[in-house]
Amino acid sequence: MIERSHLSILTAIEQQGTLTQAAEALHLSQSALSHSIRKLESQLGVAVWEKHGRNLRLTQAGQQILSLAKRVLPQFEHTELLLSQIAKGQRGLLRIGMECHPCYQWLLKVVAPFMHAWPDVDVDVKQEFQFGGMGALFDYDIDVLVTPDPLFKTGVEFIPVFDYEHKLVVANTHQLAKLNYINPEHLHSEVLITYPVEPQRLDIFSQFLTPAGCSVKQHKIIETTEIMLQMVAAGRGVCALPGWLVEEYSKQMPITSLRLGQKGITKQIYLGIRKGETKINYIDEFVKLAKQIEV
Repeated sequence: MIERSHLSILTAIEQQGTLTQAAEALHLSQSALSHSIRKLESQLGVAVWEKHGRNLRLTQAGQQILSLAKRVLPQFEHTELLLSQIAKGQRGLLRIGMECHPCYQWLLKVVAPFMHAWPDVDVDVKQEFQFGGMGALFDYDIDVLVTPDPLFKTGVEFIPVFDYEHKLVVANTHQLAKLNYINPEHLHSEVLITYPVEPQRLDIFSQFLTPAGCSVKQHKIIETTEIMLQMVAAGRGVCALPGWLVEEYSKQMPITSLRLGQKGITKQIYLGIRKGETKINYIDEFVKLAKQIEV
């Protein structure tokens, strides 16, 4: 039925007046234009134009199609321009998935200069994934995954951004605060506060308590970092967070951090990106900025 080429032909006829000039404007032959419109008229069962000497005049049906062309063709052209800019990495939408709850403060330091440098790229941050971060990445729900626990799979590239040490956080007045490091058994009578993440995905459990066969007195869930640390500062529990984040908050709050075990727990933050998409200009720039931001 009606195709984009028909809209272009009728627009050219209105602008040029004759079939010859319309054909030249569209870089097509007169016979190709006539054949295309005759086929359309046959399908519609109505004439689209009438000849008046060398000129063509659109019929009522032709005028309706021209009205459609004036609305739709600019949208085609605009969308094609946007797609061209996206293909060149000049415009787009960067959707960031977070599997690192305490990394929001760090992310803000990256996003601010990124948005200044790329005003035509929108940024969205997502935290909840129906099938997990990797599933969201493979399903094109997100474009970048921020995670401390990469799952190395074909089709995804994980880029290390920065290293950090995972530490226990206690109030300055806590009995453990005087120690240089703690052992798993030190936590058996403590209230442990964590983000709403499965225990097996929390380093304090998977890399510290569970291997030693130890547990805690109580496990509480709190969603926000600020409230969690307020609870710790008030002596209502302990938590485990990246050392760089604790240092930042300890400037305003009576809290301190302790090494988990004599050797400590060292971690890395990675950016997971679909294979090949680091070549997109604005994604490449986001990665570069992420590596430059100090924690």
